[in-house]
Amino acid sequence: MKVAPLNLFQCAMLRWRELHPYCAAHVIAVPVELDAGQLRAVIGGVLDDRGLTGFELDAARRRFVLHGGRAQPSLTVLDGETPALDRAAAFIASSINRPFPAAGRFDPFRFFAVADGRCCLVGVVYDHLVAGGDSIAVLMTDIAARAAARDPRDVPLAPLALPSRTCRHLFARHPWVLLRALLALPGLVRGWRTAVRPRLADPADGRNGFLHFGIGAAAYAALRARAKALGVTTNDVLLASVLAAAAPLAPHRDPARRRHAIAVASIVNLRADFQPPAHEVFGQFLSSFRVVHPLPDGMTLDDLARAVGAQTARARHARLHYLTLLAMALAGGLWRHASTSRRQRIYLKYHPVVAGITPLAVDPLRRHGPGTPGDYLRAASTGPMSPLVVALTTSAGALRVGITYRTTAIDDQQARAFALRLARSLDPAPATTQAHPATVP
Repeated sequence: MKVAPLNLFQCAMLRWRELHPYCAAHVIAVPVELDAGQLRAVIGGVLDDRGLTGFELDAARRRFVLHGGRAQPSLTVLDGETPALDRAAAFIASSINRPFPAAGRFDPFRFFAVADGRCCLVGVVYDHLVAGGDSIAVLMTDIAARAAARDPRDVPLAPLALPSRTCRHLFARHPWVLLRALLALPGLVRGWRTAVRPRLADPADGRNGFLHFGIGAAAYAALRARAKALGVTTNDVLLASVLAAAAPLAPHRDPARRRHAIAVASIVNLRADFQPPAHEVFGQFLSSFRVVHPLPDGMTLDDLARAVGAQTARARHARLHYLTLLAMALAGGLWRHASTSRRQRIYLKYHPVVAGITPLAVDPLRRHGPGTPGDYLRAASTGPMSPLVVALTTSAGALRVGITYRTTAIDDQQARAFALRLARSLDPAPATTQAHPATVP
């Protein structure tokens, strides 16, 4: 039996699951024809060898347990005439809206597969409380490697450990970093007070829609070169692109009003501060920071990227993602005394963001050979923090973009328009700017 305590971000997710489903999804391309029986056996073997079986969520004690035993994975095969990736996206759109149990013993993985000629797509929708994207990417690349191997023994896998440390260890290890983040708090509050608050027609409605599109390796290489020429990171350009694309979604953005700026959150992986790499420890080590900008008329995307780069540099220097963890602890205290209706609004009131981005590079996580361009798609539930989440996944030089949106805040037409604006800012070539919808009826 293996036991993992929940860290502050996971405890926040535990609270979010009380309001809405909080799931995530990954899809990977595998260069073999689909054989459902053989694929199910491969998935079960990987889960067994990695020691990811017998899951139990002990919500009262804020931990989860892996009791072990033989895996009996579920696998849904998706039929239809539409393109394979669109079928996978449609399944994601429906499955991320189905909650996992609140506690107890259950399978936190829902696997699915789609035939795509002589290849297939293998996907999983999972309880996001259990793991971050890096751990799931390791799991999915393990499955892909074994499915493509002539013999599973050609891909040896060792059991994964579970996290043994929580944020308490992190704060104790970096007290001066935490102090620096606290000293930056007054300036952050001033920025937060200028950010537009998203509006929800029905705060109790947590349904998500889903869109996706891809950017080819050549276009993504050009984007990285552009970032280098501007003196910023690729993530800064992506953040600026999401900021600009999300601006039309912000209600009543009047420069004369105090709240007129756009805020976007960027997820940060803290694994290096917590535990060994993802191929050794299975878990979740997340936090975030925000960028806020008024986006005045006439501002170019390059200028916005430089302004964003200045904010992210300050955020990295001050380790503002540590402050986010403390804010989540504070929100947990407020949560206990808040009504359900207040819980549904608490984050959008005190931490308003129009969108969030979650970046992931898959290739550094592969342990068993290279992938193929455009072979990885992700999605993440929006939850109560943001009405829009953009999952940016790079694999073999290409970029795949998955967009999840709360339908009570953003309708399908608005989401599709956002996706097209974002696609055109990342790659102006018309052939790559089509957004593929996969919404829930």
